[in-house]
Amino acid sequence: MNIRFDGQTIAVTGAGHGYGRAIARSFAALGGRVFACDLSAEELAETARCEGSITTAAFDLTARGAAFDWIKSIEATTGGPLAVLVCNAGGVRGQVNRPVEDVPEEDWHAIFDINTHATFNMARAVTPGMKKAGAGRIVTISSGAGLKPSKTGIQAYCSAKHALVGLTKQLARELGPFGITVNSVAPGFALSNPATIKQFESYGPEGQKALVESIAMRRLGDPQDIANGVLFFASAYAGWVTGQILSVDGGS
Repeated sequence: MNIRFDGQTIAVTGAGHGYGRAIARSFAALGGRVFACDLSAEELAETARCEGSITTAAFDLTARGAAFDWIKSIEATTGGPLAVLVCNAGGVRGQVNRPVEDVPEEDWHAIFDINTHATFNMARAVTPGMKKAGAGRIVTISSGAGLKPSKTGIQAYCSAKHALVGLTKQLARELGPFGITVNSVAPGFALSNPATIKQFESYGPEGQKALVESIAMRRLGDPQDIANGVLFFASAYAGWVTGQILSVDGGS
């Protein structure tokens, strides 16, 4: 299988570390012209230290108009629409498991803003160009928490990822007639960022052993595992695949 993205414009959100960094670097290594965003300019600079072309932009994707402004700037730079959009930005926003009655409303909204609303706005921003081109790939990064209760115990995270799965399926139905596919990769447990590392450490030796043994492959995932799933959905090999949720979880 020879997957290449030469001459294609690809945007990756949340590319400062973890899954997003692996995804951006993978596309760049395969010839794509990658545009990557995140909050941290320092982390993005590290992402861009790799083979291929990655142009970075540090900003808050949840700010009003941010998604549209970024996509417009990419289209102006390249002179055309995006071929691939990867909506990876998300996470728990530093939150921890608390009883539902103790969760402030603003914390609920903060998680939805980055996990679901930002993806909706990114899709709105890229769709006109993709429709005009008659082709496009949108890949969201959901989670095992979008298919069942979350190991984090965070109500908003589980709910936002379920909403993201629903958005993925609905957009696939809507955009299919325009040659645009919309799919999602749902990662299992992977040590991809400080939050997941902290979560894993909290289980202690016995809990960690039990988690690994609950996975058929008997290992945790890593960011490249997730990037590989994204590459498939973005490739020509997935030309007749849309509305699908690919669990990349080692057989959890």
